[in-house]
Amino acid sequence: MEFRKNLPIYVQIADYLLESILSGSLTPGDKIPSVREQASQIEVNPNTVMRTYSYLQDQGIIQNKRGIGYFVTDSAEKIIDDMKKTDFINEYLPELFKTMEMLKIDFKQLEQYYQTHKAKQNGNQ
Repeated sequence: MEFRKNLPIYVQIADYLLESILSGSLTPGDKIPSVREQASQIEVNPNTVMRTYSYLQDQGIIQNKRGIGYFVTDSAEKIIDDMKKTDFINEYLPELFKTMEMLKIDFKQLEQYYQTHKAKQNGNQ
């Protein structure tokens, strides 16, 4: 795993796990690697992974079954979906709207660009 400098490592590890859940690689009830296993796999300090797991547990995305390990919760996908939508609305949309205004792009044009994008993606699948 390659880390970016602009985000804390524990957040980047969390994002990786969130993407794994949203993509279906991890599903509700799946066991995730132990703190030590995960730290070894991605070559970070176990304390960093523990911080990630604590964060995800606080969000209700994973749960610790004492003596067994960490597991994806049944509500993880919904929680992640809600979190990601909130982040998108609060962080990305204001910047998108600002750029649209500067470039004088209206919603009709944006929809056309979006439809073109979707068509290209569907053609590549």
